[in-house]
Amino acid sequence: CFLLRGHSIGIRLIDDFLARSAVKKCRSYSETIDMIAQVAFKMYLGVTASVRCSSPAGNEFSLILDKNPLVDFVEELPAERASLCYCNLLCGVIRGALEMVHLAAEVTFLQDRLKGDAVTEIGIRFLRKAEDRKHKRN
Repeated sequence: CFLLRGHSIGIRLIDDFLARSAVKKCRSYSETIDMIAQVAFKMYLGVTASVRCSSPAGNEFSLILDKNPLVDFVEELPAERASLCYCNLLCGVIRGALEMVHLAAEVTFLQDRLKGDAVTEIGIRFLRKAEDRKHKRN
C-alpha cells in the first residue's frame, strides 16, 4: 500500500525536482545516487543520506539515514501491525522518480528504525539503463 502510493508520488515529484534543482544529467549510477542522497533528500526531507556502494558492478547502493523525519512522530508499532513497513513510501517515491528518468531500479528497505535498527537503510539496485532507440530509415 505505502509502496504504491510512494510510486505515484515519485512519478509526479520528479518534475518538481528537476525544475527546482536545476541539476544536470547524471552520467552514472553513482552520480544519480549522490543526487538523491544529497540534493533530493535535503529538498524534500530536510536531511542528507550517506551512500555505500554494495556491488563491484557499481549498480547496487545503500542510502543510509541516521535520522528519518518520517518516523519522528510515530510510536512503536502495535504487535498486530508489526509487519507494516511504514517508510516503504520512500522506496516507492525513489522507484517512481527513477522510472520517469528511464532508470529501472529495485528499491527495498534493508533496515528500519521503527523495527529497532540503528539507522534507516534503503537498498537500490539498478536493473538496466533505458536504451536510446534509433529508427533506421531504409
